[in-house]
Amino acid sequence: MFSFFKKKSPLVEVQSPAVTSARPVAQPVAATPPPAITSSPLPTQPEPAPAPAARQGWMDRLKAGLRKTGSSITTVFTGTRIDDDLYEELETALLVADTGVKATEHLLQDLKRRVKEAKATEPSQVKTLLADAITDLLLPLQKPLTIGDHQPTVIMVAGVNGAGKTTSIGKLTKHLSDEGLSVLLAAADTFRAAAKEQLAVWATRNTVEIVSQQGGDPAAVSFDAVSAGRARGRDVVLVDTAGRLPTQLHLMEELKKIKRVVQKADSTAPHEVLLVIDGNTGQNALAQVKAFDDTLGLTGLIVTKLDGTAKGGVLCAIAREKPIPVYFIGVGEKLEDLETFNAREFALALLS
Repeated sequence: MFSFFKKKSPLVEVQSPAVTSARPVAQPVAATPPPAITSSPLPTQPEPAPAPAARQGWMDRLKAGLRKTGSSITTVFTGTRIDDDLYEELETALLVADTGVKATEHLLQDLKRRVKEAKATEPSQVKTLLADAITDLLLPLQKPLTIGDHQPTVIMVAGVNGAGKTTSIGKLTKHLSDEGLSVLLAAADTFRAAAKEQLAVWATRNTVEIVSQQGGDPAAVSFDAVSAGRARGRDVVLVDTAGRLPTQLHLMEELKKIKRVVQKADSTAPHEVLLVIDGNTGQNALAQVKAFDDTLGLTGLIVTKLDGTAKGGVLCAIAREKPIPVYFIGVGEKLEDLETFNAREFALALLS
């Protein structure tokens, strides 16, 4: 379960269904991850934080997932001297991990400053300081997804085929449902065969409603779903769009159409536009972020398949060149393998 993921629940009963509010998120203590979902505050007692053991289990999976990326970086610090050779080896390791030129240059400059200020004399100290530098670089990506300011909160999800878009929607639906939030799914991926069936499986598994049309227009499906979500008082409408490459300009234009039509159903929507990217694709993932942001105006990212990749440094590249919030990261196929992104956790797992 997402850490500090709180249920949307009114404090008192009201007669008018037009007035809804959400319970506040419990304030995390030091060194704990941010809330996965924040809600409009009401004066009520905060709920207790989740057991540390649950988050520790996530950290263990994250460390295992980032092992291939981190091993080439951590071997740099096995020597006994802090010299130019160490920094050159570190530069190579960061580039190999798809950290990108700009982020690598930034980290090396920041690291050298920290080493000088700390008067570090051991490579192991440099490793600790690098974790601090990576944390600070990634902090702009650490932001909670907000649910509750609008009813329904309309979330439009995009991504290329194979990135894990529909699976991520299913996992997110499960977490939302477990917290008592009512979810409506829109099967607007009418481009890919069996996409509707895949989403329907998640809808059945999570006992949520789904709006779909056999061979229907994706924009029309999205419009119907948002309209239905408003009429039925749902908390969240998740719109699954068709996977496409950013080079497929006619399909990217279709995404723009879906967004425009959704706005006709709700002038404030979509409230979130998420892109699901595959962590294995490295610098190509950064190119996807730039292209989809230019088309849709992204509000957040879900980074999947970080387990087993040697290109986990791409998050640093995103932070330096296109700092769009990373709401969730995934390290496997299981439900618990999708979690909220925390900059410090990621940096420590990367260099563990």
